[in-house]
Amino acid sequence: MPAQSEKVSFTGAQGDTLAARLELPAGPVRAYAVFAHCFTCSKDIYAASRIAGALAERGIAVLRFDFTGLGMSEGEFANTNFSSNVADLLCAADYLRQEHQPPAILIGHSLGGAAVLAAAGEVPEARAVATIAAPADAVHVVENFKADLSTIEQSGMAVVTLAGRNFTIRKQFLDDVRGQKLLHKVEMLKRALLVFHAPRDLTVGVENAQQIFQAAKHPKSYVSLDDADHLLSRQADAIYVADVLSAWASRYIG
Repeated sequence: MPAQSEKVSFTGAQGDTLAARLELPAGPVRAYAVFAHCFTCSKDIYAASRIAGALAERGIAVLRFDFTGLGMSEGEFANTNFSSNVADLLCAADYLRQEHQPPAILIGHSLGGAAVLAAAGEVPEARAVATIAAPADAVHVVENFKADLSTIEQSGMAVVTLAGRNFTIRKQFLDDVRGQKLLHKVEMLKRALLVFHAPRDLTVGVENAQQIFQAAKHPKSYVSLDDADHLLSRQADAIYVADVLSAWASRYIG
């Protein structure tokens, strides 16, 4: 049956109002999930909306939201970093906990995947974690700033062009991602893990999936996305991820 999409909002870690959408099944809800989008993307990127909608059609309600300063959310992106993204993700989990049910599934795309890996230990109700094209280290995102790194280091900030849009990146962002120990958190995950990655991903190499998978304890699974691109821009790839994810999650959500 078709899913229902509702506009909702909640307060983020820095006190700003974060915009979100809650995809609800037309029938009974089997479980709730949180979806974290990719770096400088939004909740409305094609992959996020398609996967959330497809999961809702399979009985899994999905909350997808814009991180602080992105999409329709309030706040200044320049004042955010990886740690604040993780904190926003925990606020999303709190919203579901208070308004509906705690999230049983955490899903993250690209840097959002790194965020759900970092946050999972603080969401005790989460039983399953899925990453899509996630880096094994948050510092991987710094590769996007290569031409501007020296300016950021010397001047404390720079305007960086990413996917045709300008973003202000401060040195505190670099310091924050460089201080993360993501693989250690993967080792301590104690959650079922599903890793999606395309071997031809030109943005986050498939070796990242290998590192995450090797660091994790069982139960863990890996799914190759064949010739999909990093953003899962083809409809068939997004639906494939939703199909596999919902079937896999059923083992852990009942």
